[in-house]
Amino acid sequence: MEKNWIKHYSKGVPAEVDVNEFKSVIEVYERSILRFSSRPAYSNMGATLTFGDLDRLSRHFAAYLQKVLGLRKGDRIALQMPNLLQYPVALFGALRAGLIVVNTNPLYTPREMEHQFKDSGAKAVVILANFAHNLQEILPRTPIKHVIVTELGDMLGFPKRLIVNAAVKYVKKMVPPFNIPGATPFNETLRLGATQRLDPVTFDSDEVAVLQYTGGTTGVSKGAMLTHRNLVANMQQVSPVLMSLLKDGEESIITALPLYHIFSFTVNCMVFMKHGGHSILITNPKDIPAFIKEMSKHSFSVVTGVNTLFNAMLNHPDFAKLNFKSLKTTVGGGMAVQKVVAERWQKVTGKPLVEGYGLTESSPVLCVNPLDGRERIGTIGLPVPSTEIMIADEDGKEVALGESGEIWGRGPQIMKGYWQRPDETEKVITKEGWLKTGDIGVIDADGFVKIVDRKKDMILVSGFNVYPNEVEGVLATHPGVLEVAAIGVPDEKAGEAVKVYVVKRDESLTVDQVREFAKTNLTGYKVPKHVEFRKELPKTNVGKILRRALRDEPSKS
Repeated sequence: MEKNWIKHYSKGVPAEVDVNEFKSVIEVYERSILRFSSRPAYSNMGATLTFGDLDRLSRHFAAYLQKVLGLRKGDRIALQMPNLLQYPVALFGALRAGLIVVNTNPLYTPREMEHQFKDSGAKAVVILANFAHNLQEILPRTPIKHVIVTELGDMLGFPKRLIVNAAVKYVKKMVPPFNIPGATPFNETLRLGATQRLDPVTFDSDEVAVLQYTGGTTGVSKGAMLTHRNLVANMQQVSPVLMSLLKDGEESIITALPLYHIFSFTVNCMVFMKHGGHSILITNPKDIPAFIKEMSKHSFSVVTGVNTLFNAMLNHPDFAKLNFKSLKTTVGGGMAVQKVVAERWQKVTGKPLVEGYGLTESSPVLCVNPLDGRERIGTIGLPVPSTEIMIADEDGKEVALGESGEIWGRGPQIMKGYWQRPDETEKVITKEGWLKTGDIGVIDADGFVKIVDRKKDMILVSGFNVYPNEVEGVLATHPGVLEVAAIGVPDEKAGEAVKVYVVKRDESLTVDQVREFAKTNLTGYKVPKHVEFRKELPKTNVGKILRRALRDEPSKS
């Protein structure tokens, strides 16, 4: 393919980067904690950890995993919590101990948790107490042997820790009762680990660092094997783009997207760690007034998020009152940034809102708009360094410039494959190393990529993937449902929302009953916002439900 336009990326950004400079994420991490020891690394709820603090605490946690629990290199540990100071401590501690991290959404239902823990073979889990009752329900059916429970205020110091934890548990009643014999409090792991010596672990770059779960056209959540090389490569690729505007050890980033989400994990957690950046963790970004109040306490240079979050912020009267003098750029990902939102953001903050693009399977960044004033709203920008983008036809052949086809990406950030699913891996990665994204796009004469359609049936709700087969599979188990089809429909707030068409088995079935059943078995963003009953569903001549026919109907929602 023609690559000559990649070198025209933007001022100071090379076409290629050295993705082999570091052999592992921990090698990058250890350099940063030496370079930026006294610099703030993470702040949350009024408490701050410096890089030196992070070094000490993650070392204690790693030693606990190694010496007290006896976990070995390659064992899997699930992390299930929102944005708290405990997350980076547990993350880098687990990696330093040689473990494979399994990022887990804390809002998962017991059914979803059980699948991920069994599929990954996780031996240990760090979970926020607020969600431990769900773990209790499925724990005997999983391979998990060690449970570490943390509370919201655990890293806030005395006496704030006690006050916050008591308020969350007894005043707000946010911690449903649970009983998990043998569970260890997070702070206790740090105390015990401090008495142990950590054995350093060496890594091959091709070894798996993270299992990042994603859906699939089959509806079965699969673990993308992201190796140390994949993650280091994406750090190296994103770094020159961001650092064309930023300076080492001097920047702060607002981290509202959860760190277990691959976009936030790589950009906010990994890239900013590499450059000594200060990440301001927002635990509950849905509480917009509290979120904006927290932003007012900090001088920040970067904001990342998804379109729905930016729109919600812009629609709150206090947002425009913030001081944006230190803001240098805002990056949107996970879902399309709407033109009206980008234009309004620029007007209010005085700085552009640029869009990037990637997938879990690409660690995730494949493309991003330039930060030198040449951003193009409505596009996903240009390939990051050392990345090739091709637009392919149905036969896998490159189309002519300006013609549409499936977006394929190739580079060192492409995953090793799906965990224990070589058949699924073969469906998305070609023998030549191309990742088939499932998105339909076009490349213009300047190399900018634009998404024009989605090949997959995937629904994108506020930046989170929802796969119709999973929703359909759950609702089909309801005794009152005969047939069901799920599609995505436009939604002003979330970009897309889930809509289901249901053929009743029981004529007394109601919309509320369908939604309540979904709420019990699916994470909130997967629950259908719209339910429509039908006498029959459109099908092919072999009986396959035609989702596209439903999508093409005039909207009744």
